[in-house]
Amino acid sequence: MVISLLIFLTLGFLILLSYFSNKFANHGPPSYPFIGCLIAFYKNRYRLLDWYTELLAESPVNTIVVHRIGGPRTIVTANPENVEYMLKNNFNNFPKGRPINVILGDFLGCGIFNVDGEQWRAQRKLASHGFTTKSLRKLVVKTLEDEVEKRLIPVLESAMESNKVVDMQDLLRRFAFDIVCKVSLGFDPGCLDHSLPDSSLARAFDVASMTSAMRGAAPVFLIWKIKRFFGIGTEKTLKEAISHVHESVSEIIRNKCEKLQNITKDEYEDADLLSRLIVEGHDAELVRDMVISFVMAGRDTTSAAMTWLFYLLSRNRNIESELVNEVSRYLDYDELKEMGLLKACLCESMRLYPPVAWDSKHAESDDILPDGTSVRAGDRVTYFPYGMGRMEKLWGKDWFEFKPDRWFIGPESGELKNVSPYKFPVFQAGPRVCLGKEMAFIQMKYVVSSILKRFEIKPVSLENPVFVPLLTAHMAGGFNVRVGKRSQV
Repeated sequence: MVISLLIFLTLGFLILLSYFSNKFANHGPPSYPFIGCLIAFYKNRYRLLDWYTELLAESPVNTIVVHRIGGPRTIVTANPENVEYMLKNNFNNFPKGRPINVILGDFLGCGIFNVDGEQWRAQRKLASHGFTTKSLRKLVVKTLEDEVEKRLIPVLESAMESNKVVDMQDLLRRFAFDIVCKVSLGFDPGCLDHSLPDSSLARAFDVASMTSAMRGAAPVFLIWKIKRFFGIGTEKTLKEAISHVHESVSEIIRNKCEKLQNITKDEYEDADLLSRLIVEGHDAELVRDMVISFVMAGRDTTSAAMTWLFYLLSRNRNIESELVNEVSRYLDYDELKEMGLLKACLCESMRLYPPVAWDSKHAESDDILPDGTSVRAGDRVTYFPYGMGRMEKLWGKDWFEFKPDRWFIGPESGELKNVSPYKFPVFQAGPRVCLGKEMAFIQMKYVVSSILKRFEIKPVSLENPVFVPLLTAHMAGGFNVRVGKRSQV
């Protein structure tokens, strides 16, 4: 009887100690022995991003600690000093880590976005050379112009003439998938060509990315591992989708190898990324994993950013008018860099709705973040762009407003600020900074300006859309619009 009472009191003490130490030490969610923060997580399962943002805003250092069943201790931060420490100052202590490798490994394999150490450095060096060549940039520009003028604009013109409702998010994702496949694979899936059947490869990419992301967001990590072991439910669907992606890309590689047996120097200079990797003699499986990573990154990020920008412009018609005036002054591709307001609008859109809501690393050894948060070896350390874009400390009391002016040095200067990438880490920062950042801005500027000059985008619904974070974020239910003719400026 006495022993039972002591055990009961001890457990009660541990639960209270865990609760209050968690509550007052780091402003994280209430956490208990054995179950961690499962109760709070379940209560907020439909609003995780805003819940985390509220907890971070309440924390004096904008950092919280989260305990989840079956997963590592997780530190979530919206503190730019911590982000810089993770991504640059102590980069080697914060790799992606094996837990992330396992979650994404079935899909991304040993691609650049899912490896660390020497594997990452070798691929980074290889990709860096490819992205900086003038010939690849020339290919991007040519592909972009063709896809916009011959496919995207005609689709929007047809929707305008028929007064048909268009899902702008789906349209931009199809467009981006065509672009990235042409540039990365030298393969045209024809997602915007209605004379062709829907791309099974694009559908498989959708399923694989969505289900892989669900693994990482699961409140109990063990569940997806059990499903995978038995080949049931979402894991069965994921396996089928990944198999289709791998087989399709491998077939593209085999066909490309046959065509490249007698490639000339001039043909190499104009080649897509896949052709360059093959000609340089890299292993077929490594090539497959690398190009899958590039397609994954290039497809959904730009389309998500543009979708949210068109939504925000529809709610801020005065800013849209200013933007139309700007893009109408510039007539060709070479003048894109002059569009300062357009870049500010894109940055402001990504501040509020970042294409990647959060990104995690795993600590190699014990550490202390600049804000004093203790890190243990194996901890998952997550920086949180979605929450950072909503911190009053970083963006002021008007953080919730769409204000492109905040990106300029002065009201009349027209010169953009040099904002720290650790305050605005939507393209990552440090050694892992996105290699395709400038190409992404080129693509988004060209597409948005081409549409705004010709069309008015009018949302069908007046309800606020829901932001859904997966590997890359999207708008729940799509962005249904009607397309009108733009009045001449």
